[in-house]
This record gives sequence, C-alpha cells and structure tokens, in this order.
Amino acid sequence: TEPGLAGIVFAVREGRVAFQRLLTYTFNMLVKKIEIVLFLAVGLALTGHAVMTPVLMVLMLVTNDFLSMSLTADRASPAALPSAWRMRNITVAAAILGACKLAFSAAVLAFATFRLGLRPGPLQTLAFATLVFGNNAALYALRERRAMWSSMPSKWVLAASAVDVGIVTTLALTGTMVAPLPWQALAGLFAAAAGFALVLDQIKRPVTARFRIE
Repeated sequence: TEPGLAGIVFAVREGRVAFQRLLTYTFNMLVKKIEIVLFLAVGLALTGHAVMTPVLMVLMLVTNDFLSMSLTADRASPAALPSAWRMRNITVAAAILGACKLAFSAAVLAFATFRLGLRPGPLQTLAFATLVFGNNAALYALRERRAMWSSMPSKWVLAASAVDVGIVTTLALTGTMVAPLPWQALAGLFAAAAGFALVLDQIKRPVTARFRIE
C-alpha cells in the first residue's frame, strides 16, 4: 500500500531470501538422509553389528531436526536472478556431498574399530557422536553457496549448534543412556569434524556451481 515501487522491490527481495532458506533446508536434509541410511549399512559391514541402537537413532533424529529447524531463522542473501527449483540437480548434488559425509563417518568408525579396538557399546556412542558432530559440520558448510565464512550464521543457528554439541557431549561423558566415552575421544572427534567442514566447503563450491544450486 506504500506509494512508489519500493514495496515491490522489498517483496521480491524477501521472497528470494525465503527461497534461499528453503533451498538450504532441503539441500541440508537430503545430504544428511542419504548419508545416514548408507552409514547404517556400512557400519554393519565394518563391525558385524548394528552401530546405532533405537535409543541412539531417536536422539540423533531429535538433535538433527532441532539443528535443521534453526536454518529457518538463518541469515540468507537473495539471489541476483529469479530462483527456480531444480530438484534433479539438487538431488544429484546432495548425493555427491552425502557420499563425502559418508566417507568421513565411515573413516572415523573404521579407525575406532580397527585401530582403537572399541567395544560395541562405546563404538555405538562414537557412531552417534560422529553423526551429530558431522551434521553440524555439514550445516555450516552447506548454509552458504559461497565460502562458508562469507556470512555470519544467525544467533539461532549458533545456539542450536551449541546445544546440540553440548547435549551429545554430556551424554557421552556421563554415560547417560549411552556407553561412556573419554573426553579425549570426543575432543579428537570435534577437531576432525571441524577439519571435515573445511574440506566439504571446498568440495561444495564446484559441485553447487556445476549443478546450478543458487
């Protein structure tokens, strides 16, 4: 109802910002779902037993959804051109990046199984923590189509991530509902996840550019 064209420009900008948030949410969820399904199969093949109990699956899904919901309040930049859904491109790109995330999780699980010789209980806790820490790493890499440090995450994303990591760390250290893990293992896993975020960010940029995820 304002005079002039300023209201139209504002509406278009806000529409493109909302689209970017939806795109990031969809892209992020596809990457994680692809990896989680395959990780359960790979974990069974590597260890000979299930790497996630039903309780751990519920906890992982709750923390993952809690983190993903924070993307709806994240900072987003409007695209320069009109946006369009390219679901085939998004799915293929998500499969590639999901495979990268699977490689990270499987490498951590293989190291813990064959090098550290963890028993099934602590190994399941480590698999749970690996998925949660890896989900946080992937979220920071995927929330931007540019370099991950191009924009500051919103306070809701940072708060959700801190709560996510804090809950998992507390459960693992105290042995609440899970087998306990030493703090050194969790610290090493956190450092590995941070390094993975930087690597995934380098892979993400050419992949999103090739499949026009913008």
